[in-house]
Amino acid sequence: MSDAYAPLTDVLDRLGELTGRPGRLPEALDVADLSHRTGIPVGIVVELLSGGRAPETCLAGRVRQRLDFIRETRRRPDGKRYSLDELARIAGTSRQWLSVWRKSGMPSLEHADRLRRFFGLPAGFFTADEPEALHEALGPVLQELEAEADPLVRLRESGLVRLAARAPHMNARQLATLADLAEMIISAERTEIC
Repeated sequence: MSDAYAPLTDVLDRLGELTGRPGRLPEALDVADLSHRTGIPVGIVVELLSGGRAPETCLAGRVRQRLDFIRETRRRPDGKRYSLDELARIAGTSRQWLSVWRKSGMPSLEHADRLRRFFGLPAGFFTADEPEALHEALGPVLQELEAEADPLVRLRESGLVRLAARAPHMNARQLATLADLAEMIISAERTEIC
């Protein structure tokens, strides 16, 4: 696979291990949510999760598709679609500019970023190619599944397990600090339970 697909392939392999469904990830993951977060159509998300490839698209085509995707999938508080005038206002520009953008696929960075932030979309939403966008969206999914599979993984990654293992070699002040930290965590846990 090309370099663009290598990071995605690694994540898909790991997700396959964690879910017990290698090659069958569309059954294990929320495809509609991944599509919604990435701007990638559901069919292409399914293809990528199955180890396939996305159709080649130029940057302008990808930007155009993602703008149309926002218009189709994001709704106003009353449930209606945003009009082009409303999207133009959100972007801080005119409807004419937005129409030119939809035809050319080349927005100004400032206007694209305003739309991205308004809708709570990830950085690179308009420009990331499909494997890159899906890789980024799968990161939190992978972290959650790894934490479920091994609850101590986050403690090991943060160094807390190593820190606790060093306790017998700590001086009194260091031990007191470690004990305070443990007590703070236990107290926070008790507060959450109540």
